[in-house]
Amino acid sequence: RRNRAERYALVAERLRNPELVLRARAFPYQLLMAFRAASADVPARITNALQDAMELAIKNVPALDGKVFVLPDVSGSMSSPATGFRAGSSSAVRCIDVAALVAAAVLRKNPDGEVIPFEQAVVDVRLNARDAVMTNATKLASIGGGGTCCSAPLAELNRRKAKGDLVIYVSDNESWIDGRGVGRGTATMAEWTAFKVRNPHAKLVCIDIQPNASTQAPDRHDILNVGGFSD
Repeated sequence: RRNRAERYALVAERLRNPELVLRARAFPYQLLMAFRAASADVPARITNALQDAMELAIKNVPALDGKVFVLPDVSGSMSSPATGFRAGSSSAVRCIDVAALVAAAVLRKNPDGEVIPFEQAVVDVRLNARDAVMTNATKLASIGGGGTCCSAPLAELNRRKAKGDLVIYVSDNESWIDGRGVGRGTATMAEWTAFKVRNPHAKLVCIDIQPNASTQAPDRHDILNVGGFSD
């Protein structure tokens, strides 16, 4: 029994070793996957060490220039596995876990940034950049529910006449449901056009965790679509 306890202690010590985490270039998502995959049989000291390692791994997340807004989708469809439903190989990590983690990680490295969760409307959730990444990710992931209106957070920023340099959407393949008028583009593009009037150099990044064949905002010089998500 003592040997088993010693082995657990050794594993925990290596997991939370700052030098090893940085050397491995581990990102928080990899550690979240390990944390979510851990069964109830895994000792608490190991799961706690995984959370500690996640905090250390934030140093591997880049800081971004300028004012950053992260818009995580917290609608009902985001409760599906990040890998999609695949018999015997669905991920324990859900789309909403990915969105929440990206938002929490960016906030930690960019404390002046702002996270605006949305479903059919903007959800009022206050996050503290100094809180643990797992704490903020769990807070966001617990919202889940409702339909999806991708233009809602941009509309809120326009209502506030907000200034910003980078806007990041994190959503899934059920996200792109705003209406498209003939010859008028999407509601999201209409709101982005209005945002650009105040912020002509701003960039938009749309991370679609489970990419489908359409997007709310087609690629161009100021818009980047990222399809899929992995370590």
